[in-house]
Amino acid sequence: MHVPDWIIVLVKSAILLLVVVTTFAYAMLAERKVLGWMQLRPGPNRVGPWGLMQPAADAAKLILKEDLTPKTADPLIYRLAPFISLLTAFSVYAIIPFGADASGAWAIGNVNAGILLLMAITSIGVYGISLGGWASGSKYPLLGSVRSTAQMISYELGMSLSFIGVLILAGTTSLDGIVNAQAKTWFILPQILGFIIYVITAVAETNRVPFDLVEAETELVAGFHTEYSGLRFGLFFIAEYVNMLTVSCIATLLFLGGWNAPFGLAMVPGIVWFILKVGFFMFFYMWLRATLPRFRYDRLMAFGWKVLLPLATLNLVITAIWVAFKG
Repeated sequence: MHVPDWIIVLVKSAILLLVVVTTFAYAMLAERKVLGWMQLRPGPNRVGPWGLMQPAADAAKLILKEDLTPKTADPLIYRLAPFISLLTAFSVYAIIPFGADASGAWAIGNVNAGILLLMAITSIGVYGISLGGWASGSKYPLLGSVRSTAQMISYELGMSLSFIGVLILAGTTSLDGIVNAQAKTWFILPQILGFIIYVITAVAETNRVPFDLVEAETELVAGFHTEYSGLRFGLFFIAEYVNMLTVSCIATLLFLGGWNAPFGLAMVPGIVWFILKVGFFMFFYMWLRATLPRFRYDRLMAFGWKVLLPLATLNLVITAIWVAFKG
């Protein structure tokens, strides 16, 4: 019996959506547990055994909270902004491969120009934050959204240049093609500078410590989402954690060999290695939050333009020269 392609895609999408949402919920719990461990306190442990029902309790709290809309807000854009952030955060999983077998990559869609489409989708995410701050009709969210737009555009340049070195080495823009090109040597070795630049810019792009100026509580109340409450605030929160998961997947695909096993340990399924590598990056995010203080805004912007962008350009030039002479 032939099953229509659209049904296969629909089932894959539903399963992947469930996995990503569940991963987000327990990544949030894991972060609170890890922060508690690093700060010598227990972390959430009251709701369910070992606190495992805490994500469900948080979701219920957000859903049941009163949803307020400021009188000065633009009603349509104000309500639409959280969904823009959430939609762009989830959309990239349509093209991210999580493993491979004889039939090809494990992905909903295998796109030849996968990395380019991924960059195009993720770049739209800034609109949710900027429109949410502007549509709130309040000066503090507006300042937070302006900060966010400037920060995300600035650090996107360095991130894009860090990708190009990988594309030059791999000779393809296909995500599974890039992973296959790392069968012998992961690109973190020849592209260690590009990897460091990517990690820094990824933290800035997801508005996480020490680059969380978008949500600088001590200066701008809570930044762009000051006027949001209830479920709409929760949607921004979900988008942030899903974006963390996304950049961890991208780092794994571009620099850490994707599902390729280290040290010849091919007896372990590739999907397991992929999950372990992504989990390492998520832990790194949590470690940063527990360790580093927030940047000052002028230093954050100067660091992006005066340090990361020149280094990313230098890495690109060196990679191109090396590949040209090697060829």
